[in-house]
Amino acid sequence: MRIEQLEYLAAVTRCGSLRRASEQLHVSQPAVSEAIRKLEAELGVALLDRHRSGARISAAGRELLQPIVDVLESVERLKAAAGDQLAARRLLRIGTVNAGTASLVLPAVRAFQAAHGGAAIEVRNLQQDEIHAALLDGTMDLGLVNLLDGDDAPPDLEATPLIAGRPAVVLPAGHPLAARAEVTADDLRAERFVAMRAGYLMHRFAHRLFGSHLPTEWHSTDGAEMGKMMVAEGIGLTVLPDYSVHGDPLERAGLIVTRPLAGDTTVVTMAALHRRRARVPAAVRDLLALLRERACEPLQGRPAEPLPARSA
Repeated sequence: MRIEQLEYLAAVTRCGSLRRASEQLHVSQPAVSEAIRKLEAELGVALLDRHRSGARISAAGRELLQPIVDVLESVERLKAAAGDQLAARRLLRIGTVNAGTASLVLPAVRAFQAAHGGAAIEVRNLQQDEIHAALLDGTMDLGLVNLLDGDDAPPDLEATPLIAGRPAVVLPAGHPLAARAEVTADDLRAERFVAMRAGYLMHRFAHRLFGSHLPTEWHSTDGAEMGKMMVAEGIGLTVLPDYSVHGDPLERAGLIVTRPLAGDTTVVTMAALHRRRARVPAAVRDLLALLRERACEPLQGRPAEPLPARSA
């Protein structure tokens, strides 16, 4: 059994297919497939379900995934303990659902780099379910997600709330509705609306807000950043957590503004997630501390509303 065989299987789980795993690993697909076949022969278990359309991890493979991740983490700890400086400065992998990246994640990453010379960091914009899966299979260290009232993180993940905010209407600064103190759902129904695509939390909130009576002109996009740019270009209005807009370059430039939703009391919370385990890696603890520190600082033009840490 070789470590790279375990890494290949973890990559197939993370990417969802042999093809995508081989592309991410920069290893040919036949080589990845053959390595996993040899591992299957050694373990006596079919780790992949292979079909004409591709290969996916099998039920037996999923059952063995956690021990495999534990082995890979143990190898990393062993290398670090042996003084392998490259392993000690291993890649720290962060997933974010996009909202809040500019005002929270990037300053925390910059401070982390200043404190950890030579640290390598990967920041990926993903949907919430993808972040959950990557954290659980050990291919991501920390995830930033947004939670609506009543949402809970998966039981194997621990959540640290960072900022609490409200869903807010995002509109061009010169739009007629910008002159109002608040905007109603009926106001939005009469406008072109930019929704987040299915799988994003604010897609779920928009359907909760409008019910069966959706705006007649409904556009969709991936993530808050593109949504804000579409608003700035006059393509439509959107609804996002207020903390994802306050301090944004488009807001600072006076191109977009936010207004409260009339009668809405929903709370949206940005939380940092990591795997629940006895020993959290020092790098993850340090970055989490920097995120909490940044969350306690005032955002541009508005005080942050940090929440105390709690377990999900």
